[in-house]
Amino acid sequence: MKKSKKNNAKINDDFLSEEAKQERETAPEYTLDIPDDEIWSYQIEGLQAPHINQPFKNAKRNKIIVVIVLVIAIGLSIFFSVRAVHNDTYEYKDLGDGTYELVKFSNPGDMTEVTIDYVVDLETGKKDTTKPISVINEYAFNCDETLNSISFGKDIKKIDGKSIYSCWWVQNVWIDDENPYYCDLDGVIYDKDLTEVVFYPNDHDKYLRAKLGYDNLVDDEGNPMEELWGTTEKYDEAFFEEYNKQIRTYIIPSTVTKIGQLAFAYSNITDLYIPEGVKTMETMAVFKNTVLRNVYSYTTDKPITDVTYKSISSMKSVYNSLPEGLEYIGSDCFYYCRELKYLYIPGSVTYIGHHAFWDAVYKEDDQLKGITAINTPLSEEEFSKVETGDQWRPQYDYKLFKKSVDINYSTQRE
Repeated sequence: MKKSKKNNAKINDDFLSEEAKQERETAPEYTLDIPDDEIWSYQIEGLQAPHINQPFKNAKRNKIIVVIVLVIAIGLSIFFSVRAVHNDTYEYKDLGDGTYELVKFSNPGDMTEVTIDYVVDLETGKKDTTKPISVINEYAFNCDETLNSISFGKDIKKIDGKSIYSCWWVQNVWIDDENPYYCDLDGVIYDKDLTEVVFYPNDHDKYLRAKLGYDNLVDDEGNPMEELWGTTEKYDEAFFEEYNKQIRTYIIPSTVTKIGQLAFAYSNITDLYIPEGVKTMETMAVFKNTVLRNVYSYTTDKPITDVTYKSISSMKSVYNSLPEGLEYIGSDCFYYCRELKYLYIPGSVTYIGHHAFWDAVYKEDDQLKGITAINTPLSEEEFSKVETGDQWRPQYDYKLFKKSVDINYSTQRE
């Protein structure tokens, strides 16, 4: 190989004398004649010659060492990642009686099902059967966007009304059959005696769609698929009504006397049947159900525990109203239930919380829609004795002000 070099460095002429300029122009070229197989033998003193097509000393051993180090590093990374997941996923509180409270569950992002029965050991990731969970704290499950199913163990004796909050994709909550405090009716939580509705999962209708063969006919909100709607005789109004009857009609068992806090919040129920024995509807009991069209009450001569529309045929009487005997309507109870068009408050009610029917009326094309009036059998004087919270009635824009909907006193049910 030949290497040549000419002294042609670019130097600013302003700094060179005439003699230097002339010397630069007349500088001779020089050539180094180095054989190709010896080119790498020329090196700067003190630096090791590069290994070109030559094996490194102990190369095989060094490769093995590198592989072992990488395997150990990856293993440790996975181990500590698993530990971190367990540390972040479950948070507990020792109740001092041998049982624990689930304070918080944080989904690592891929859990669609979870069983809460025993404390998960944060070191091993395994359940410790000597540490049963007995209490589910408020907001223990909060705004989860992945879970579809939750199972509670036999030792759970308290489920806070706000324990499963804004978990949009939960379809079912299952209770261990041996639990003496709670049970479930096809994934809906009740107390063991079926006297209180505890929680109707936000996405329970999706489970029913799959169970009854509607999962390919409607979208995630339960509305008929746009490409199917109106394209055949099958997908007409009659089909939609049948769908609502089978999927979005819910019968509360006749034994129930209390509808718990947030029990039906955000649910997709269109027709809700309440037994006449219900005396209490807690705070936010039917909060922001945007498709609820009718609230019916019913009487029966025999117990009803079938929560499907099929139970309607065995009812003694059905009427369009909150149930006779109802005493307590909690705050925000029917907040933003805009599809309701008729409301009758029985004379047995003694308390109505703040914003109980707030935002349940609206204007569209200058027409009032939703709950446009409140009906009651009580006279104005009798109704004035009912304890009411602030802004319990729906309000709408009226000129420059907000106006509450009217109360029709001394009226009969429709």
